[in-house]
Amino acid sequence: MTFDDTLVFLNDGGLVDIITQIKQQITDNPIILYMKGNPKFPQCGFSARAVQCINACGVDFSYIDVLANPEIRQTLPQIANWPTFPQLYVKGELIGGSDIIAEMYEQGELEPLLKEAITE
Repeated sequence: MTFDDTLVFLNDGGLVDIITQIKQQITDNPIILYMKGNPKFPQCGFSARAVQCINACGVDFSYIDVLANPEIRQTLPQIANWPTFPQLYVKGELIGGSDIIAEMYEQGELEPLLKEAITE
């Protein structure tokens, strides 16, 4: 994943801290879903669809509720160059949103990708 570091210009360090936090979350978690709500109670249909596909693959994953984290909700689309949520990252790479996740699941591509990420 490539971040747009040109956004790091706030004089209070706030944006720098949020970008660092996001990078750390993505680095520390082999599978992480930035979503609205949580896996048990998704707050939008797109997040629910993403969770359903990931759960069907039988892997554990981390998540961040962007509704509870407005700074991440505002910053991540800018640095990832992906405007919407959910956003799935696997081994540090942006996979995509709900449509891509569902398409990969339906084509049998999602499960091997996720299982490989947790076995490394």
